[in-house]
Amino acid sequence: MRQDDLSTLIGLVALSDRNAFASLYTSTSPKLFSICLRILKDRTDADEALQEVYVKIWQRARLFSAASGTADVWLAAIARNQSIDIIRARKPIASELSDVPDLVDTAPDPEQATLQKDTGRSIERCLDELEESRAKAVRQAYVEGMSYQELAQVYAVPLNTMRTWLRRSLIKLKECMER
Repeated sequence: MRQDDLSTLIGLVALSDRNAFASLYTSTSPKLFSICLRILKDRTDADEALQEVYVKIWQRARLFSAASGTADVWLAAIARNQSIDIIRARKPIASELSDVPDLVDTAPDPEQATLQKDTGRSIERCLDELEESRAKAVRQAYVEGMSYQELAQVYAVPLNTMRTWLRRSLIKLKECMER
């Protein structure tokens, strides 16, 4: 299906058009399912993720902007993020971990603790050297886990511009950390 057709369908879904939603599902579900399956590696989990993906598409269709990126990239990002959220939800809860007896002392020795603190300070110092919006975008992407598409929408810039911002910011951070 062409990008224009997908964009039109998403626009109609934003207007709560159920027939457009059914057409969108029919034309995009195989690709989105394969994305979910590739990440989750389990058909049942991928099926559940796909259901959630289409719930989010229904709820967020009004947020889609063809100016920010193509429809298939927007749909794929939703599928990818939903699959990653499912993986994150599987991680054990801290309280469950505290019930397991420690087999190895995993606390860092004083030297390692000092190095970690110094590295943390260095990263913060280097982030302070970036433009405020770029530093905030880096934190949102790599600490908070926001996708490039979500960041592009938050900062109202094209997706490729956001990718360029993050790539250049990481290069500057690397150069700063090597000083």
